Amino acid sequence: MLKRTLIIILLIPFSSYTFAQDIEKINMTCPESPNCVSSMADTNSNHYIKPYIFNDSPDKAMARLKIALLRNKRVTLVTNEPGILKAEVKSLIFRFIDDVEFTLVAEQEVIHVRSSSRTGYYDFGVNRRRIEKIRKLFNK
Repeated sequence: MLKRTLIIILLIPFSSYTFAQDIEKINMTCPESPNCVSSMADTNSNHYIKPYIFNDSPDKAMARLKIALLRNKRVTLVTNEPGILKAEVKSLIFRFIDDVEFTLVAEQEVIHVRSSSRTGYYDFGVNRRRIEKIRKLFNK
């Protein structure tokens, strides 16, 4: 019994990242319309945006990211799981909803990002500016 308890205690620090994101299983694609950015898009695409890079622990990086995300206005956190944050952001005037997703890949020390409008065709660069604003807050 003591041996089993000791093993469990030793494994707890590693448990939150045993999900080990498989890069091929992450789906952060963008539609054809120019109202989406993703770090998983082709680097030659207008949809491409750089992923976030971290050099502290995955837990600390996700905590910093959550703080940076929630410092934005009209954000509702939808998913808050180890290595995954998803949120909805409501536009000020028309109340359109944009989806924002972050997926941490611990072994690469990156957080893949995606921000996409649910409706409409063109977003006037809103999603790209949002991701870059969150990046600045994340890197502070």
